[in-house]
Amino acid sequence: MSANPDRLYELVPAIYRLRDADQGYLLKALLRVATEQYGVLEDDIAKLYENWFIETCEDWVVPYIGGLIGYERLSGPVSRREVAETIALRRRKGTLAAVEEVARAVSGWPVKAVEFYRRMAVNQNINALHMDRGRTAELRDMDALGELYGPFDEMARNVDVRRLSSSRMRGAGNIPALGLFAWRLKSYTVTGTPAYCYEAQAPNCYEFNPLGSDTPLFNNPLSDTHGAAPDLALPVPIRRRLFEERDVGDPQGKTVSGVPYYYGDTRSLTIRTGAGRDPVPAEQIVAADLGDWSYRPLPDTVAVDPERGRLMFPPGPSRRQQVWVSYSYGFSADMGGGEYARTLRQAAGAVVYRVGGADDDIEFKKIGDALARWSAEAPAEAVIEIADSGVYTEQLEIALKQGQSLQLRAASGARPIIHMLDWRTSAPDSLSVTGEGDCWFVLDGIVISGRGVQIEGDVLGVALRHCTLVPGWGLGCNCEPVRPTEASLTLVGAPRCLTIEHSIVGAIQVDRNQARQEPLQLRIADSILDATGNDAVALGTSGKLCAQVVLVIRRSTVFGQVQVHALELGEDTIFMGEVLACRRQQGCLRFCYVPPGSRTPRRFECQPDMVEKAVGDLYAASRIDAVEREVLLERERLRVEPQFDAIRYGKPVYCRLALACATEISRGAHDESEMGVFHDLFQPQRIADLRTRLREFTPAGADAGIIFES
Repeated sequence: MSANPDRLYELVPAIYRLRDADQGYLLKALLRVATEQYGVLEDDIAKLYENWFIETCEDWVVPYIGGLIGYERLSGPVSRREVAETIALRRRKGTLAAVEEVARAVSGWPVKAVEFYRRMAVNQNINALHMDRGRTAELRDMDALGELYGPFDEMARNVDVRRLSSSRMRGAGNIPALGLFAWRLKSYTVTGTPAYCYEAQAPNCYEFNPLGSDTPLFNNPLSDTHGAAPDLALPVPIRRRLFEERDVGDPQGKTVSGVPYYYGDTRSLTIRTGAGRDPVPAEQIVAADLGDWSYRPLPDTVAVDPERGRLMFPPGPSRRQQVWVSYSYGFSADMGGGEYARTLRQAAGAVVYRVGGADDDIEFKKIGDALARWSAEAPAEAVIEIADSGVYTEQLEIALKQGQSLQLRAASGARPIIHMLDWRTSAPDSLSVTGEGDCWFVLDGIVISGRGVQIEGDVLGVALRHCTLVPGWGLGCNCEPVRPTEASLTLVGAPRCLTIEHSIVGAIQVDRNQARQEPLQLRIADSILDATGNDAVALGTSGKLCAQVVLVIRRSTVFGQVQVHALELGEDTIFMGEVLACRRQQGCLRFCYVPPGSRTPRRFECQPDMVEKAVGDLYAASRIDAVEREVLLERERLRVEPQFDAIRYGKPVYCRLALACATEISRGAHDESEMGVFHDLFQPQRIADLRTRLREFTPAGADAGIIFES
């Protein structure tokens, strides 16, 4: 619409405009009203043309354009961007590049599409030879054998008539099969952390993980992969064969993988030694199997086992110097301590004390020194920020005064570890926090091992965000807990409220005077509570039936028993141990898994209650007898029991639901996502959306299937 309100009046002949001026511009006022309506009509006509294009159309037109092009709506609302991308991809429909691009956009996972007919064993035509297809298995080619059944498999095979998309028994590939390999694990970095010296074996043996457990090293997909093996562009575990040099049969000896592709400051791993933290040259790194530590490195070499996350130096006194490593590990989501970006929260005007790191503004090298300064200055609001991913072995005792608030946190992009030692033989050596009045304590982005955290006194509230309190205090080489019966968090009389978010925490023990103190208000969200066993107590007290706690827990997974005063709300949560709520008239559980035998408040849409109800309905309808009912009840309870890929902290797939897990669990949340701690990954919706797009973009007659590589 034009901004000129006199567009029509200016078209009137001058003689009539002069007469109109003599009569007080009555005609001008009339034509201004007509001009306004003309502008509305003009804009509407312009929109009719603009609504033909997805880039310029109105929002209400987007679903109609999507319907015209056959766009299938995914789990969310119709998006202008998705419809526009669908239009752009229509010309490339059926091509591998289009399938991969759509799959990455829909799922957010790295993917690789493979046409299985190219892997079929064929009889060559002498007039059209394909020297790279249909060959017999080369048993001497260890690299090719290591890729069997993977996305980069080079071996030819016979036809497997089972469908690739079968939900019962997936085939290994047929002529119409189109496989979409997806990687669900993410690769997280750890920079400049001390390696764990495994002195139980020898002083020249080390673990990359400073917690002392075997950790498979992952490839950092940000590395330069030009001309290299395709694995280097993906967040995959580094295989020992690929860590060695792999040539491509080039006369000039060109390689596509090996130490130079994985090792270096901008690569997947780095090893530094000495006081100056000098990097070990890449020429000295060799791949080795260090499973039993029997390998003996040659002088001036360093053996690395990427599949276990171990390294070994040649024996000798020079190896007693400290070793720093940088590496990448795999996990499902941003949780616990990690070098991922996260939002830092602090009060306005808070005093910040920075510890560690190499910046010029770093004031302190030890956490204890920063605590001493904070105690002397006694600010009302303070933050002690650790700027690096080092390991701090200090005896920490924090005493909060009336009205003080202290936050001990890691800087964004840092993963510090506080390793508590056995400093005193006659007293516990936990990270101790005490308070004199209405004070607050916050842990953010910290990993604590060796001992737990103990909080006592008159503390108003405690918050744990993106922290890891290692279950069982520590890890063995096989990720088994060192002290499985010990609590990672002990609350003695305090605080009044505790909040845990995006954290991994061991058992919690609450000791409060039930006669004199109000129940602890405990809020847990998007976290793992791990007592290292379902029969152990994950949340409870010593010497009493239940802890003086009112619990609200959402989107979490609990390994162990929960014994609380009241369970105000449990939502989208998996309880693997029995739950005991002393006050059952208060609160509710909804969309949770609760083991049989639990005593809880009222439950809504929980498992195995739903399958038990279904069996009861069959019995009430006289379709099964009493004996069949008991057999079917036991079978259904076992079927819907959650299954995990790993239940030990330290494994890359820790706490992730297995693909064989029952649908009632994997899609049992209130929004049809999975129950448990990884609810917000929305993996069921992503898989469903991915299958929808595969049906739309795969060639006619193709059998498309999703294969999860991690």
